[in-house]
Amino acid sequence: MPTHAVFRHPIRVYWEDTDAGGIVFYANYLKFFERARTEWLRALGIGQQALRDATGAILIVTDTRVRYLRPARLDDWIEVSAAVAERGRASLALAQQAWRGEELLAEGEIRIGCVDAATLRPRRLPEALLERLPA
Repeated sequence: MPTHAVFRHPIRVYWEDTDAGGIVFYANYLKFFERARTEWLRALGIGQQALRDATGAILIVTDTRVRYLRPARLDDWIEVSAAVAERGRASLALAQQAWRGEELLAEGEIRIGCVDAATLRPRRLPEALLERLPA
């Protein structure tokens, strides 16, 4: 896990998140990670629509790697973390984890690229975002 500041976001597991056995469907961890990243940006004072409106930049997922360790179940409270693992000129790698109490359920690295909203071509991360990232 990176030494940078770690953001944590609580999520309740709903019926829609589970399979017929009441266990979180594996792909839904990516949704949980997405929610935590969005709330992390909001906590930094960065709304994604406002970022697009002000700079013409949008953030997209370019790569995911997830390791599943233990299942989450219907009605569980889980906590999903996000922390910057690597900063590039046009991308960020975020280390993310899903926990139920002290039990690590899933972990992964999600790479976020910055692209121009009009052309979808890679571009540098906006200064407004870089200034707010934890050191």
